[in-house]
Amino acid sequence: MKPHHLILMAALVVTPALAAEKPKPVTPSSILESAPPTVWRDVAPEDLVVMTLADGHKVVWQLAPAFSPVHVANVKAFARAKWWDGSALIRVQDGYVTQWGWPDEPEPKYPDTVKAEPPAEYEQPVTGKLRPLPYRDAYATQVGHIDGWPVASDGKAQWIPHCYGMIGVARGLNPDTGSSSQLYTVIGHAPRHLDRNLAIAGRVVSGMEYLTARPRGTETLGFYKTAEERTKIVSIRVASDLPKGEQPAFQVLDTRSPTFDAWVKARANRKDDFFAVSAGALDICNALPPVREKK
Repeated sequence: MKPHHLILMAALVVTPALAAEKPKPVTPSSILESAPPTVWRDVAPEDLVVMTLADGHKVVWQLAPAFSPVHVANVKAFARAKWWDGSALIRVQDGYVTQWGWPDEPEPKYPDTVKAEPPAEYEQPVTGKLRPLPYRDAYATQVGHIDGWPVASDGKAQWIPHCYGMIGVARGLNPDTGSSSQLYTVIGHAPRHLDRNLAIAGRVVSGMEYLTARPRGTETLGFYKTAEERTKIVSIRVASDLPKGEQPAFQVLDTRSPTFDAWVKARANRKDDFFAVSAGALDICNALPPVREKK
């Protein structure tokens, strides 16, 4: 038999083995990578806020007017009045929150358009829009998603849970509801015990690392003691008020799409080469709808 015949036979032997290779597992990442453009929803510039810090970093928030309309209106009013310019990051509590605003009492005079005593927008009536997850939750009878937001419900009311990256409104003791003059974001394990006790105004969609990777405050509850410890805020602006070339653009995966359903299922049932045991369950705070920057 000639040598080139041996090579051909070897190729014929190898080919079936290659064809029988184990297919790559479906993962959350692979689902997002293959997602069609139609399942991504643009975030309106009117619902994005850009916070510029003195160290040059920018943090972008997405507001949630459907869940806390008065508090969100106040956020926009403070931003448009440039009220926060010159304020600071005033608190970083390990595993808990980063908070910003003016550090000393009294605060500067509020803009006339700010409602100083908003209603307690800690929850809202059930709307019937919830797409439930099939997994149990320790803090609510049902959890799921509405229009790109994680939502918890007890059947009578619904609310955005205190997941990582959510932005809440700081307040004093009841009946104070917080004016939105001081805001915080969750930087550690989800403090779900805060659900329905404070208003959630939005979430961080970009630059979270610039709020988590900060020296921890040494005072009670992680507040900074001196001005030198605080990072100044240069500006906070509603994105739609910025020049077109400076407006950030983000998209959220449509939580009503089959792609999102597949993504949730894959996160709850990990079957790639790393996972030896699939959880078969998913916490609502581990099912935060993916957000991406629009190119």
